[in-house]
Amino acid sequence: MKVFGRRFSVLKLSFIVFIFFAVSTVLFIYYLDILRRQAAVNFIENVANLVPEERKEKLIIVNQVPPFIKAKEQLYYMALENARFREQEKQGSLAPITSRPGDVNYNVHVFYYPWYGNPEHDGKYHHWNHPYLSHWDKVEAAKWPSGTHVPPDDIGANFYPQLGPYSSSDPKVVEDHMKQIQLSGAGVLAVSWYPPKDADNEGTPSDKLIPLILDTANKYNLKVAFHIEPFKGRNHKTLKTNIEYIMDTYGTHPAFYKHYDRVKRKLLPVYYIYDSYLVKSSDWAELFTSGGSISIRNTEYDGIFLGLLVERQHKENVASAGFDGYYTYFATDGFTYGSTWKYWREIMKYARGRKMLFIPSVGPGYIDTRVRPWNGKNTRSREDGQYYKHSLQSAVDVNPSFISVTSFNEWHEGTQIEAAVPKVTSDFTYSDYGSQGPQYYLNITRQHVSKFKKDN
Repeated sequence: MKVFGRRFSVLKLSFIVFIFFAVSTVLFIYYLDILRRQAAVNFIENVANLVPEERKEKLIIVNQVPPFIKAKEQLYYMALENARFREQEKQGSLAPITSRPGDVNYNVHVFYYPWYGNPEHDGKYHHWNHPYLSHWDKVEAAKWPSGTHVPPDDIGANFYPQLGPYSSSDPKVVEDHMKQIQLSGAGVLAVSWYPPKDADNEGTPSDKLIPLILDTANKYNLKVAFHIEPFKGRNHKTLKTNIEYIMDTYGTHPAFYKHYDRVKRKLLPVYYIYDSYLVKSSDWAELFTSGGSISIRNTEYDGIFLGLLVERQHKENVASAGFDGYYTYFATDGFTYGSTWKYWREIMKYARGRKMLFIPSVGPGYIDTRVRPWNGKNTRSREDGQYYKHSLQSAVDVNPSFISVTSFNEWHEGTQIEAAVPKVTSDFTYSDYGSQGPQYYLNITRQHVSKFKKDN
């Protein structure tokens, strides 16, 4: 019996050792698989964001990609896209690449407005001649200026652009803008967008400018996403129609921004939906949830859709609507729940708990008293760049996948990082960027972008 007992103990120990090694082996293999998948994702994202010439060089080694890359079909998709680009370029339908790409970060998105016009290119001024907006209280409104600004010296902004009151349809202006954005280090411009023949109250239809913006962005290795404004009649049904239009019209352009979705294992376009709270969550859910009556999910028009987070309750509203994440847009700390820096960590925790994105929006300051003269309480001084630096650091501290910048050129609200110059008229002295010069806020952006390297 003692011999039997010893044999049983040895067998028991051997079994335990066997189980230990078996479990260790399985865990080790699982760990290797995670590393391999990560390598696959990184390879695909790196190739996707290269300009066509460099992408072609990368695709030459496609057959050397290890067989564990299960998303290999994405590489072939990119190869086809590259061939399509070359054919378009030969036919002259795309501007050729004339400069080497800068070091830009595709996880930093800057809001871009193509709504400006001047007599030389558009027959009249648009937006630069913005009217003073009246206060909703008639007694209060009577205390403030009214009427319309008269460019070129008198414009609806507290700062004055280095390019003067330009036209967004001027190819030279667009070229200069792409150079500035590349200098800032931001890799994606989120373009304010209305459907064809539609525009905001002060502008003209700008969808016709998208080809120029895409072609010029491509020259500077930049990508273009769409910031969809609350156009006339916007709801879940009309948005779906317009998403289909955007994809069918621009989706194959090499500058059309797509982000690799790890869950769905494919590249998807990114859409910012401004003032998303204007449509009921239950209606959005018909479009953005897989069981919705007009669901866009798992179709060729699927994407990464971001809802605007303004008030605290919007966290749940945006989540239940089926959006993929939140952005905060406003550059005024304390103006809304979403734009208040101290709440960003709380919002990030909420978003991660629901497997959603949180994209904090940073900005250099805020002042809109040349269009809302009664709104001085919401002015945020630039503090010689310190406000912007604090804003950027607050965003980086919550470790987001993306950061958005408000804005490149929203001059009316004084959130622009575009180059500005000093200007004094008989009636007004414009603010400027001080001794650091016109490119100061582009340089600050670049300094922080270079530190924000995020692998998604």
